[in-house]
Amino acid sequence: MSERTELPEGQVADAATGNWVDRYAPAPTRPYLRLSRADRPIGTWLLLIPCFWGLALAMAADPAGPVWFDLWVVLGCTLGAFVMRGAGCTWNDYTDRAFDAQVARTRSRPLPSGQVSPRQALIWMGAQIALGAVILLTFPPMAIGLGVMALLPVAVYPFAKRFTWWPQAFLGIAFNWGALIGWAAHSGNLDWPAVLLWAAGLTWTLFYDTIYAHQDKEDDAMIGVKSTARLFGDAETPRWMRRFLIATVVLAAMAVIRALVEGPVLPLALSLAGVYAFGWHLRWQLARLDTTNTENCLTLFRSNRDAGLLFALFLAGAAMV
Repeated sequence: MSERTELPEGQVADAATGNWVDRYAPAPTRPYLRLSRADRPIGTWLLLIPCFWGLALAMAADPAGPVWFDLWVVLGCTLGAFVMRGAGCTWNDYTDRAFDAQVARTRSRPLPSGQVSPRQALIWMGAQIALGAVILLTFPPMAIGLGVMALLPVAVYPFAKRFTWWPQAFLGIAFNWGALIGWAAHSGNLDWPAVLLWAAGLTWTLFYDTIYAHQDKEDDAMIGVKSTARLFGDAETPRWMRRFLIATVVLAAMAVIRALVEGPVLPLALSLAGVYAFGWHLRWQLARLDTTNTENCLTLFRSNRDAGLLFALFLAGAAMV
């Protein structure tokens, strides 16, 4: 992977040129916003989208339909995804600061580059967690409990690549917890459709984060960090990706059917159409994947925002009819 040799004003190598943090944020806040990946919003989207899935499917399955509180759930999940993704990224960079200093794509990040000290990073992480807790406490008890439980996989994830070839699975466990929270925020309980939706998100994460990991496989091999990209290699990755795609579509369809099969036909049909659109987008990505081209991998990884939102929009439509 090519490395940028000149990065003005502490800019991070894998952030888009001209992002809002580099252009508009006050200079003293930029290192902290970069530490939270505010200059790379795709992760916030990928954390938020399962929340939308869970909430929309719960609304579609509820004979009473949406209620006014659901508007706050949408806003609360959006704000919560932003701050908790930031907290998770801060924790990840704190634990990985020695590794990041050895990888071309990550050595310009605030911690390895010295823009932020380890102590400052921990204080910033605590502030973000505190804000996330304030938002979470406005949700129903079941959603609050699930939100607290989510801290465990978040805490473990940065260490996973040191002891397993499947760190992407640990990311999937954490990143799709919002499907459970979104469902519980509307319904007040936890049921099988939400669990199946979470499982679909997990296999989706295996799909997109394997693409992402192919950017770093050479550096990862050199420093001894494990990933599914290294495990599968260039030759076997398409075969595994196809398996993840199929599992994602099947699990998402099972979630929809389990939630809506006893209700009106139109919400079920719309939701299944959303599953199809979601699967089509993943198939489109797979057809264009070149694991030897880092720009291709990054572009396809980022396109998963659109894939997830496609499904979310169909589920939202099902909730409104």
